[in-house]
Amino acid sequence: MFLHLERKRRGDHDRRCRLSGVDAVRPARPPRVLVIGAGTGGLCLAHGLRRAGIDVAVYERYRTRTDGLLSYRIGIGPTGSSALRECLPPELFDVFLATCARSPRYFNVITERLRETASFTLRPDTDPVKTERSVARMTLRQVLLTGMEDVVHFDKTCTHYVQHDNGTVTAYFDDGDTAVGDLLVGADGTHSVIRRQYLPEAVVSDAGTVNIAVRIPLTDHTRSLVPERIRQGISLIFATGGIMGVLHVMEFKWDGAGRLKPDVDPADAELLARWPGLRHDTTRDYINIVIWSTARRFPADVMRMRGGELIALALDLTQGWHPHLRELLARADPASAMPIRVSTSEPVAPWPASSVTLLGDAIHTMTPGRGVGANTALRDAALLCRQLAQAAAGGKTLLDAVADYERLMLPYGFARVADSLARNGTNGDDRLYRPVFGRLALLGARGYFRVTSRVPPLRRKFVDDFYTYRGEDD
Repeated sequence: MFLHLERKRRGDHDRRCRLSGVDAVRPARPPRVLVIGAGTGGLCLAHGLRRAGIDVAVYERYRTRTDGLLSYRIGIGPTGSSALRECLPPELFDVFLATCARSPRYFNVITERLRETASFTLRPDTDPVKTERSVARMTLRQVLLTGMEDVVHFDKTCTHYVQHDNGTVTAYFDDGDTAVGDLLVGADGTHSVIRRQYLPEAVVSDAGTVNIAVRIPLTDHTRSLVPERIRQGISLIFATGGIMGVLHVMEFKWDGAGRLKPDVDPADAELLARWPGLRHDTTRDYINIVIWSTARRFPADVMRMRGGELIALALDLTQGWHPHLRELLARADPASAMPIRVSTSEPVAPWPASSVTLLGDAIHTMTPGRGVGANTALRDAALLCRQLAQAAAGGKTLLDAVADYERLMLPYGFARVADSLARNGTNGDDRLYRPVFGRLALLGARGYFRVTSRVPPLRRKFVDDFYTYRGEDD
C-alpha cells in the first residue's frame, strides 16, 4: 500500500510538471544517484530523491534490514523532524510519528544518588515538528526502509570508486559487483571508505571519552526502580568522581509480543496495523542507560569487552551510585552492552565540487548526545535533495547543485561538531575529569542547572535553546 501510494504521488507530481511547462527545461535524463550507506541520512535522502523522480540506489554493508545493534535512543528535534517531513511520503511521516516512543515531558539533571538538581518541563508533542521525539534507532531504520525494497541493496560493502572523464562515477564492491551513476554520495558513517579516498586530509580524532551503553527490559519491577519524574523524562546524571550518565525510559505503542496496546489512539492503531515494518522491528519497551568518562578511567582493552564483562565494568565505575541505578545496570541485557569510543571530525577547507560528495557522519562526525549527529545528517539529506531536485528540473547543473550543497553544509556541519565537543563531559580533557579541579567543575555545573531551573527567564531560555540547539537557522 505504501509503495502504491508513493507511485501515485509521483505520477501526480509528473503530471503537474508537464502542465506547468517544467518538461521544457528538464534535462533529457535525471541524474542517477548512488548512496553508500543505509543509515538515517542516506535513507532520508533516498526517499526525497525518489519523490522528486530522481533515480537512486542505496548500498548497505549489513546483510539484512535487522542487522546491527540499533536499538538505542536518539532524540529527533525540530531540525530532524522537518527534514523527515520534507523527504518522506506523507503517510510514512505519520508512521514515523506513530512509532516514536512516548515523548519526554521533562529534562532532568540528577546526581548519582537520584537527587534532583534541576528539572525543566518540555513542550508537549502536539506539533508534528516543533518538539523532541524519542526514537529507537532500529525502529527508525524500519520506517526508513519501508517501501524501499527496490532501492536498497544489502550485503554490499563498497571498497572504492573511480570517477570518469564523462562525469560519471563507478562504485566497486567487495563481491565484485559495480554500480555506475552520475553522483556518488558517501553516507557511510564515521569510518567512511568514501571520505578516506575522496578527502584523505579529513581527519577524525579521538575525543578522549568512552561510553558504555546498556539496555534494560522495562518490567513492573524495573519500572518501580525509577522515580516518576525521571521515568517521564530525559535525565542527565552528574556524578562525583568524574563519571557522567544519561537515563531514558522508552515506551512504545506495542507490547512485548509486538501487539498494539489497548490505549493506542485509533488513528495510530490503524496506521500501525497497515505498516509492514512492525514485523521486522524487535524493539520493545526498555530503559536505556549510558555512562561515560575520560578514556583514562577505562582499561586499555575496553573496546574488546562485551556482555557481562562490560556490565561488570559499569558496576565497578558506579560503586557509589544509588542502589536502584546499580540494580538497573545489573539487570541489563548482556547482548545490549556496547562500548563506544567517542570520535570527532576536524574541520576541513572547502574543496572543488565533483561527482562525489559526503553526508552526515561521513564528513562531520560529532560526539553523541541529544541526537545532534542524526539531526544534522537529516538536515544534510533534505538540503542535498533540494539541490539535486533543482538540477533534475533544469534549474542548475548537477555540479552546481553539489557545490551549493557543500557550500551550505560545511559551515553548519562543523559548527555542530564544535558545539557538541563543548558540551559538558564530551571532551576527555574537560575540567570535570581533572583530579584537582573536577570537584569544583562539578559543583559549578550543578549550580548552573539549579539556578537556571529556578529563575523563570533563564528557565524559558533554556527550554527554547533545547529545541534550537541543533541549528535550524544558521
